Amino acid sequence: MKSKILFVVSLLFGLMFINAGLNKFFNYMPVPEDMPQPVIDMSMHMMGIVWLMPLIAVVEIVGGALFIFRKTRALGALVILPVMAGIFLAHLLVAPSGLPMAIVLLIILVWVMIENRRRYLALIAE
Repeated sequence: MKSKILFVVSLLFGLMFINAGLNKFFNYMPVPEDMPQPVIDMSMHMMGIVWLMPLIAVVEIVGGALFIFRKTRALGALVILPVMAGIFLAHLLVAPSGLPMAIVLLIILVWVMIENRRRYLALIAE
């Protein structure tokens, strides 16, 4: 039962990141009209670095796709980790309205990383 729940949660998590990455390329989701000014400012500064948003988009798409499948989930979690740290910090410091969702996503990521801790320990073993 636990593995089925983890699969469903991982599937949704991965699809959310794939969707977010694709949106950075194709801009198919409308920007909310009530976006706070600090969030707009932060987004404009990030878009000022020409290569940053495409890089984040590729990392989200690749990480999200890896996260879906059990065999590559541990690698997907490592790929998504820096992006998730940025999402969490952005909501914590700039846009607290999105903090509950960021916390849920962070909990899912930590859960998957704990489930795959043996694979990570193999990376640092002598």
